[in-house]
Amino acid sequence: MVERVFVHIGLPKTATSYLQTIIWGNREQLRKVGVTVPGSERRDHLWSSRDIREDKHHANAPEQHRTAWSRVRTELARTSGTGLLSHEFFAAASAEQARRMVADLDAEVHVVVTAREPLGLFTASWQESLKNGATTPMADYARRVSNRSTDIWNWRTLDLRLVLERWSQAVPQERVHVVVLDPAAGRDDVWHRFAGLLGIPADACDLSHSFPNQSMGVAEAETLRRINGELVDFRRGFDKGVYIRTFLADERLVPRRGEKFWPEPDQVEECRDRGRRAVAYLEQSDIDVSGSLQHLLVPDELEDRRLPASVTDAEVAEVAVGLAATMLGDVRRLRQQAATERSPFAGLPARVGGRVRRLLRRR
Repeated sequence: MVERVFVHIGLPKTATSYLQTIIWGNREQLRKVGVTVPGSERRDHLWSSRDIREDKHHANAPEQHRTAWSRVRTELARTSGTGLLSHEFFAAASAEQARRMVADLDAEVHVVVTAREPLGLFTASWQESLKNGATTPMADYARRVSNRSTDIWNWRTLDLRLVLERWSQAVPQERVHVVVLDPAAGRDDVWHRFAGLLGIPADACDLSHSFPNQSMGVAEAETLRRINGELVDFRRGFDKGVYIRTFLADERLVPRRGEKFWPEPDQVEECRDRGRRAVAYLEQSDIDVSGSLQHLLVPDELEDRRLPASVTDAEVAEVAVGLAATMLGDVRRLRQQAATERSPFAGLPARVGGRVRRLLRRR
């Protein structure tokens, strides 16, 4: 049985994908230094979070999903050293669900929370909700704190103070660790501090395949929001992840590098207020903090940026036309690839295959 388990619970949009790419890409190296990342694949931690959060859809999911939490615990029970779990959706757990998770692990549990200033977090999380098929306009986004642990994209998971208040009921504050992102530091800084917290040697992992999550421009985000409203058959997690998030958003819209944006003025002020409350909470707590609390505050002065509500129909049409042209090229490429794979000459070198075709045409 592992002696300790570090549970990285998010927050969402705080370099979680970047850290998880490193973790899962270096599982064997981590095991050699005494850190076990349980599960047969990365999604086991996502599926475990659904079990912990009592997602009603989880009961009808495939067996591989439903058994993930049991398999993760079994693997941790059969090894020694340190265990590591990481998924940002754990942040949505209620205090009671967090306590159940800690009890299930039956080890010394440490909770790790990566955090950043609320305005950038709020803006990025709205984009992420769109990449997951949402249609809510920015002006209406996260106008309340959900009381349901199955709700992810609202202040339930974005407000650092609220997340810490729930999870510190499951473990002592001395075993809660907040890693504050430094916007001026290199992208590897958060990994090195995260690894140091777990006692992972700085050179134990290969970081060359890690990458940060990229953002869409304001017109691109509004276009995706409107497209989502038409994708009535794209409700499965696989459809959202593969087609909406990866193919459409990350691979087709993000590369356009459109204009940056802010939420509505009152939403900016709410972000400022939540940042101040989080800092005040941490200052009077026993929670371990790595980094400067100042980086959890929204700056007093902000650069001018557009509002998503200002995007015109003409701008959406321009993005959509470019997207249609790009996707037409995708269709042609895929058809050509499929035709090549069906060809009887597919396994031959190109030069040899060409000669055989010419000989056949002469007959």
